[in-house]
Amino acid sequence: MTLEELFAASSKTLSKAPSWPEVILAMLLSIVLNLAIATLYRITYKGTRYSQDYVQTLIIIGVVTTILIMVVSGNGAIAFGMFAAFSVIRFRRNLGQSRDLAFVFFAMAIGMVVGARQYPMAVIITVIVCTVIFILSKSDAFAPRRASHLLTLRMTSEMDFEELLKPIFSEFTEQTQLVNVSTAQAGMM
Repeated sequence: MTLEELFAASSKTLSKAPSWPEVILAMLLSIVLNLAIATLYRITYKGTRYSQDYVQTLIIIGVVTTILIMVVSGNGAIAFGMFAAFSVIRFRRNLGQSRDLAFVFFAMAIGMVVGARQYPMAVIITVIVCTVIFILSKSDAFAPRRASHLLTLRMTSEMDFEELLKPIFSEFTEQTQLVNVSTAQAGMM
């Protein structure tokens, strides 16, 4: 079976069970596309909780989704059973950033498109979305115009902290704002 024939299969009805060569091609394509997604995640990650396990999970989720969609195609009973099984499973990692969840959906969506035998569409979608994510990340689009940090200090109540810290803040910051002063044990503020 040639590559053109396999791509042509994407336009046929999905009620026919996929052939073994098509399943293997779909899995390989899903692996390649999800490797691109995982690499993009690693390149554009800016947080403090990077996890190799999470990035590998992105690839696995995409490939498994491809397999499931190929198995389910045209069989409502299997689809309903898988939906019930997936409702019991939950993601055990606390996702640190909203974009982590978006990457999970992205990997699953590409897995679904490949599993639905829409190979050219999967490649085009991956290229376009990865390009947009890369541009947004590298251009720092929608980043705040000023840095925002919270500094917590513990000082004795006898100290005039505003007077002590004023020269430091004026030299190293553009703007400061006192958010909270509270007392702690032993006369600490």
